[in-house]
Amino acid sequence: MQRRTFLSAAAASAVVAAVRAATPATRPPRIVLRSSWQTVNIGDIGHTPGVLALLEKYFPAAEVILWPSTVADGVEAMLLRRFPKLVITQDRKIINACDFLLHGSGPYLTAWRDVADWKTNVRKPYGVYGITMAAAGDPGLKIMRNNGLDAATRELLNGARFVFLRDSVSLGVVKAAGVTSPVIEFGPDGAFAADVRDDPTATAFLRAHGLADGKFLCCIPNLRNAPYWRIKPGYAFDEAKHRRNVEMQEHDHAPLRAAIIAVVRATDLNILVCPEDSTQMATGKELLVDPLPADVKPRVVWREKFWLTDEALSIYTRSAGLFGSEMHSPIMCVGNGIPAIVCRFAEQTSKGFMWRDIGLGDWLFDLDDAAQLKRVAPAVLAMAQDPAAAKARAARARAFVAQRQRATIAILARQFA
Repeated sequence: MQRRTFLSAAAASAVVAAVRAATPATRPPRIVLRSSWQTVNIGDIGHTPGVLALLEKYFPAAEVILWPSTVADGVEAMLLRRFPKLVITQDRKIINACDFLLHGSGPYLTAWRDVADWKTNVRKPYGVYGITMAAAGDPGLKIMRNNGLDAATRELLNGARFVFLRDSVSLGVVKAAGVTSPVIEFGPDGAFAADVRDDPTATAFLRAHGLADGKFLCCIPNLRNAPYWRIKPGYAFDEAKHRRNVEMQEHDHAPLRAAIIAVVRATDLNILVCPEDSTQMATGKELLVDPLPADVKPRVVWREKFWLTDEALSIYTRSAGLFGSEMHSPIMCVGNGIPAIVCRFAEQTSKGFMWRDIGLGDWLFDLDDAAQLKRVAPAVLAMAQDPAAAKARAARARAFVAQRQRATIAILARQFA
């Protein structure tokens, strides 16, 4: 067992004893962050270090304990390199001794069962940080395996000290449902603040593939439904989702290929086709790299192995920008001042609309809108040809996000005033 994730009985007893020996008036505020949903996606990984970095920066007086779903596959070590004093545990005695539960960013109220238990049995305050929330019955919820803003979820949100939604569509859904939390506002996804790095590994990769700083763009493919049946034990094959993937794969990836071709032929930039999700390496090769013209292929690098968020961020921050059909790599890019263009589709719910909310609406393309498909490649090429202007736009969006981050953590800190 990993030492910090599953503390020994003796260590757990010591922590609980220390908590009980000190009253809230004589010790720092103690927050449990419920986050870290899975490790097969660098965005799901990135939520956690992002929120931890925000708490470290804007609420340094607080002690933070991470309550994860999983920190396997090297994620625990990555987090502890960046936050060496962090306690990571699933021990409920330690968790329940905290003063406040903060539900981290996610595609919905991901840990709703734990929030419900906290509300009913622990009976301490809690808040929700940077989630998407769809109305009950929204077709996009089929891939999320939840019922959206149903009556039970509404009651949990009612009891929260604050509810921060990561896109304006979600904010509208929650307000229209009559949720009565005293604070309901736009709050950026926690991954905007992710700052983990693995520079040595990134440098070795870039050198091995001839990618120079500032002289390449990153491109991320994506199927309509992540085929987790390929990689997750016990995850059943879904014929309907597979059929939808096959139906839309050429439609969705042709604009990205067109952008790759345009950039390679019109600029001196190379392209790195890379994954956000661990199912996407094969997708990138099959749908982006293999069909490219012979004159373009030599300047396109295919990453065939998955990576963790720290290596990915070290590479993204040395790129000239990113484009593709995922959300959290663009989030982490813009959060670090790197330009990023987002392509979205209905199966991703409303999270992509946060690009409009932070002032990057013309870098957001809806692949379900035929009129927008032909605009993807010109937008990517424009970003590539005027890097100074692109970085200036990213910087303005980053500044807006940072202002909202500061304000949201201030609201959290006021819960202890």
